[in-house]
Amino acid sequence: MKTTGIIIGSTIVSFAFNLFLIPHEIMSSGISGLSIIFSMLTSINTGVFNFILNFPLLVLGYFKLGRKFILYTILSVITISLTLYIIPVVPLAKSPILSSIFGGAIAGLGIGIIFRSSGSSGGFDIIGMLLTRRKDFPMGTLLFAMNSIVILLSGFLFSWDAALNTLVSIYALGKVIDKVHTHHVKLTLMIITRKGEEVKQHLLKNVYRGVTVIDSVGGYSNEKSNVIITVISRYELTEVKTLIEEIDPDAFVNITETLEVMGLFHRKHH
Repeated sequence: MKTTGIIIGSTIVSFAFNLFLIPHEIMSSGISGLSIIFSMLTSINTGVFNFILNFPLLVLGYFKLGRKFILYTILSVITISLTLYIIPVVPLAKSPILSSIFGGAIAGLGIGIIFRSSGSSGGFDIIGMLLTRRKDFPMGTLLFAMNSIVILLSGFLFSWDAALNTLVSIYALGKVIDKVHTHHVKLTLMIITRKGEEVKQHLLKNVYRGVTVIDSVGGYSNEKSNVIITVISRYELTEVKTLIEEIDPDAFVNITETLEVMGLFHRKHH
């Protein structure tokens, strides 16, 4: 089901690029935006650059981030790259501003579906995750700074109309992603399980968040168990619930929305 969601979401992203954004020289956010820029400068298909630019990040992410997350991201990058290559670049609308709004919104829908399926579209998401593991930078600020580079490049290389339309596109994309799946929202999970060590190891192997384990005793049964506490992003919830159920289907899991996180959000080491 997740694989299907990632393929559908990735294909929607490519339709948004080739029918709305690329025909009007409008960029998107992240590596996809850089791929469009390089494609326009060289006439080589956007899908080729999307794969080339993402490949080293995916290899690095595979060893540094959660394996399942990266495998789903690899599937997304391959699907986007292939469909960008296959779908013809044809302007569906004549107006650049309408194309930037609808192109950004449709791309946001596709990326939102990818997030809901426990993956990402690669690129700056991976860079941001890797950087925030080294330094305690806010992810949103990093992504904004990296996307600003794409906007400035489109302005200098093409036109400032293109840069402003790109800004509109990125804004629409972000708003729709938030509606489809609020990936920036943090959740605190309190997992009560009799298989504390197995659940802990399974989470550490597949999710790049830290966990805290506390010994506990059942108030009614007096049986010993463990309380595992971890903070995750909202888009990781489906994956983490699956990981818990794989080890202990009887685990009690309390999920609460987190107002603020202080300190390092990512785990430093596997």
